[in-house]
Amino acid sequence: MTIFFGIGTNLGNREDNLCEALRLLNDRVGEQLACSSIYRSAPLGFESDNEFANIVVAYRTNYSAEELLLITQQIERDMGRTHKSVNGIYHDRVIDIDLLQAIEYSKIVTYNSPTLTLPHPRMQERDFVMIPLKEVCQVLTL
Repeated sequence: MTIFFGIGTNLGNREDNLCEALRLLNDRVGEQLACSSIYRSAPLGFESDNEFANIVVAYRTNYSAEELLLITQQIERDMGRTHKSVNGIYHDRVIDIDLLQAIEYSKIVTYNSPTLTLPHPRMQERDFVMIPLKEVCQVLTL
């Protein structure tokens, strides 16, 4: 399966945070296929003086969507994230890793559970996801 992650950070050295997240994903998820350039954006859904640095990255993996969710949540904790956004209340964060969509056998995977929905239900509304996702898809010729 090919999985697309959206990664964002607005605390500390953002470029270093993105590099560390990629290093940990490379160690734990599978083969990295493509990575976008950094897209900078203002916080969405909350006020902050800290601009976000965002990327989208694609991996080939044998893990299920639920397994990937657990892996990414552990990476967030390992990098110092202490709480997740809940009920649309967002905060500054050292790292945020979202599963955006999965493709298997040239088809978009749909998945819905109490903890995860694929494709990500709000990704179409977010330029900081869609612009880097388009870049990655062009590299992969999807």
